[in-house]
Amino acid sequence: MKAKHVILYFLVSIIISSCIRDEALNAEADILSCTLPKAVMTTSPIINNNSVTLFVGPETDVSALAPEFTLTPGATISPLSGTVHDFNLPQKYTVTAADGVWKKTYTVSVIDTELATNYNFEDTLGGKKYYIFVERQEDKVIMEWASGNAGYAMTGVPKTADDYPTFQIADGKEGKCLSLVTRSTGFFGQLMGMPIAAGNLFIGSFDVNNAMSYPLQATKFGLPFRYVPTYLAGYYKYKAGDKFTEEGKPVDGKRDICDIYAIMYETSESVPTLDGSNAFTSPNLVSIARIDNAKETDEWTYFKLPFITRPGKFIDKEKLRDGKYNVAIVFTSSLEGAYFNGAIGSTLLIDEVELVYHTEN
Repeated sequence: MKAKHVILYFLVSIIISSCIRDEALNAEADILSCTLPKAVMTTSPIINNNSVTLFVGPETDVSALAPEFTLTPGATISPLSGTVHDFNLPQKYTVTAADGVWKKTYTVSVIDTELATNYNFEDTLGGKKYYIFVERQEDKVIMEWASGNAGYAMTGVPKTADDYPTFQIADGKEGKCLSLVTRSTGFFGQLMGMPIAAGNLFIGSFDVNNAMSYPLQATKFGLPFRYVPTYLAGYYKYKAGDKFTEEGKPVDGKRDICDIYAIMYETSESVPTLDGSNAFTSPNLVSIARIDNAKETDEWTYFKLPFITRPGKFIDKEKLRDGKYNVAIVFTSSLEGAYFNGAIGSTLLIDEVELVYHTEN
């Protein structure tokens, strides 16, 4: 009996010891939030997998800003949070996880100019595995377009930048242009119930961490705009893919179609951005410009979409001056692509786009 008690005591000791053993140190190295205490931020920052974009008023002195960061538990950042830097150029920050092994480098940028309103899709960031379209002003990036390319990279399907749903081609209306193609997501996408990925491009940011679990919420639409938009105009070509599918199953007699639209909405602490789940239904919406006669066309076709103010809505001049309204422009090769319905091969080309606006008066 004594021997059995000793053995039992030994086994219980092992179990208890394993239960109270120190947990492994956190291996995450993420920036969770970022603020500028001594500068007026016009909207919440955009935090992606390896970049942070901060938005301040046009009169802000960006030569001496001290961003403060919240990190994953136990992580550290270099340069230190609260260190003053000149953000006339983007700055690099390295986050080291609590385990001291995992590290991630972030590029932190400060945007102190108005939103770009003319888009010819000639400019992209170099050295990336997929196309990232940008707008520049005197060689400074003042706007970075968002797309679902980062989510598509997780499927393992693309081999080159031209294999992604959103990319650039040379045959534009003038010069190069934007090309959006609905792609198959391969075995991984089928397994996740996401058999296709529509090509898309939009003003805002893409939250790759939610791409699989909450795909509609992953597309965060809009950036601050201090004018009243009146039209979205530009040129497009469109060719639908051969076989329309819903939930991966063919639908006889149904053709795919593209979508082109823009929205203006009021922001607040509780609604900093709209996303794919509420872009057309949120009570914060002020106006919408959306194509209603999209068609298949081999010729560059002009569109001019008026912003229609929603019933009971108006622009508050003070909020407009303070950057409390966001504007988003969205292009996609499959109208129902957000729900993974569409036709593989559907292709939308976009070029020479302009956001037409007037002042508060």
